[in-house]
Amino acid sequence: MKALFKLINRPWVGAVLWLAGLGIPLALDQTWVFIAALFAVYAIVALSQDVVLGRAGMFDMGHAVYFGVGAYVTAVLNTAFGWPILATWPLAVLASALVGIVLAAPIVKLRGDYLLVATIGFNAIFILALDNNLGHLTGGADGVFGIGVPSLFGFQAGSQNAQFWLDWVAFAAVMLLMRNLDRSHLGRTFYYIKHDQLAATTMGVDTRKYRVLAFALGAALAGFAGTLFATLMAAVSPGAFVFTESVTLFAIVLVGGQGSIPGVLLGTALMFVVPQAFRGFAQYRYFVFGIAMVLIMVLRPQGIWPRLLRQEASR
Repeated sequence: MKALFKLINRPWVGAVLWLAGLGIPLALDQTWVFIAALFAVYAIVALSQDVVLGRAGMFDMGHAVYFGVGAYVTAVLNTAFGWPILATWPLAVLASALVGIVLAAPIVKLRGDYLLVATIGFNAIFILALDNNLGHLTGGADGVFGIGVPSLFGFQAGSQNAQFWLDWVAFAAVMLLMRNLDRSHLGRTFYYIKHDQLAATTMGVDTRKYRVLAFALGAALAGFAGTLFATLMAAVSPGAFVFTESVTLFAIVLVGGQGSIPGVLLGTALMFVVPQAFRGFAQYRYFVFGIAMVLIMVLRPQGIWPRLLRQEASR
C-alpha cells in the first residue's frame, strides 16, 4: 500500500493524469464531459474548504456562501451590466475574499461548535437575502438566467468541450496553488495554528490575523469556482448554495482526508461523479455518503487518504 501511495504522489503522476483528462471530450459523450467539468468546479470548491478546515483547522459550515458570492457577482455583472465574463472574475474573487474577511473577523476567536454554529447562521442569512431579491438584482428564488460564455481575443468558449477545457485548466492552476501553499511559510503557519495554537502564539504568530487570512483565501478560491459554475450552468439560483451544499463540502474534506489534495479529490469524485454511474440511485447520494462518513469517522477517523499517509509516501 505504501508503494502505491508513493507512486501516486509523485508529481509526474498527477501531471500525467491531468493531461489524460484533457482527452475526455475526445473519448466520452457530452454527458460525461459535463460531469467532468462539474467535477473540476466542485474540486476547486472542496479544495477551498480544505484551506479553512484541513489546513487552518477551523470549522466552517457556511462555505457555500463564498461559492455563491462569486457565482452571483459574475451573473449580475454579465446579465445586468453587460460585463464580459472574464472581466467579472477579478471582482468576483475579490468580493468573495472581502465577504470572507468581514464574516470571519468577528468570529475567528470562537472554537469548535461555536464557530460551526456561527457559520451556519451566515449561510441561512445569505439564502434569505437571495430569496428576497437582494438589490433587485439576484432574481429571488428563480435566480439569474442567460449568463454568457467566456471569450478571449474573439474566441468564445461556447461549446461544452471548450467549457470543460477552461474548467480543467483552472482546476490545474488551483491544485498547483495548493501544492505551493503546503510548501510556503503561510501554509506552515496554518499547520502550526491548527495543531498547537498556543505554541504558535507563544512564538509570536498573530493567530487571529492568520485565521482571518485562511478564511479570505478559502473564500477567494470558492468565489473563483463560483464564476466557473455560473458560466458552466448559464444560470444561478439560491438552491445551488444552500446549507446542504456547505455540509457536503465539509463532509468531503473529512471523508477524503484533511489537508490532503488526493483525499479531497477522491471525496469530490465519490460525491459528484460516482452517483452519475448509478443514476438510478443518484437521489440517495446524501444517504449513502452520510453512512460512509459515519463509517469512516469510526473506522478511519483520519479520512480515506489522510495527509500523513501522503507525507509518509513521499519520503
